[in-house]
Amino acid sequence: MRVLFIGDIVGSPGRHIVRERLADLVEHRQIDLVIANGENSASGFGITPKIAEELLSLGIAVITGGNHSWDRKEILEYMPHQPRLLRPANFAAANPGSGLFVGKSGRGLKFAVLNVQGRVFLPAIDDPFKRADEELAKIPADVAFVLVDIHAETTSEKIAFGWYLDGRVTAVVGTHTHVATADEHVLPKGTAFITDVGMTGPHGGVIGMDRAAIIQKFLNGLPTRFEVAAGDVQLNGVLIETDDSGPRNEAGCLKAKSIERLRLLID
Repeated sequence: MRVLFIGDIVGSPGRHIVRERLADLVEHRQIDLVIANGENSASGFGITPKIAEELLSLGIAVITGGNHSWDRKEILEYMPHQPRLLRPANFAAANPGSGLFVGKSGRGLKFAVLNVQGRVFLPAIDDPFKRADEELAKIPADVAFVLVDIHAETTSEKIAFGWYLDGRVTAVVGTHTHVATADEHVLPKGTAFITDVGMTGPHGGVIGMDRAAIIQKFLNGLPTRFEVAAGDVQLNGVLIETDDSGPRNEAGCLKAKSIERLRLLID
């Protein structure tokens, strides 16, 4: 099984490169399942129902979120009715939406995607480690592939989380910083891991935003309006391949055979 996870899609440039490159990538690399983080896909902050439907129509099976999941008020009513649009599971249960989705790939293999958010330098929400335990316990025994998106600020929290889940899920991928890390590897018990997948969008600014405004903010500390940057548009992701013929992990799902970083540009 080959699974593509696309790092944080930022604004219209991020959506544009997904439209331009995803179909060919799926065909060329024989990808069975596509998952993406989309919490910044609406002008860099949040996601709208229209954008969610657009991304799903492009072949993305599940969209994960993060601290900007509810930035657009129109998403509040939409999210409970679209189970493939996730938000971090460790936000309050009363919040709209869910952090776990279970479905079937095009090949008929059952898969699950879990979305949690870290707590270091982010809002004080429920413990992502304990919440992951609770959510993973809900996954049916016949699910073959489990991926967890941990949306977190610090490398230490994400790395600790990866080790915590080694052997219990197929993959743990980090999002949120918009800067790809070079530490992709398969942990000893068969869980693919990367601290941060990086950003899908314009790299000509500062983590997706226009660099002039960001620099000015650092210089004077005054409130300023951030706009999505332009230039050097990239699709950053990871391709996870499972070991379909080998033994499964202790939770009964497929072990990862490899994890590969991908960086694509606009043709």
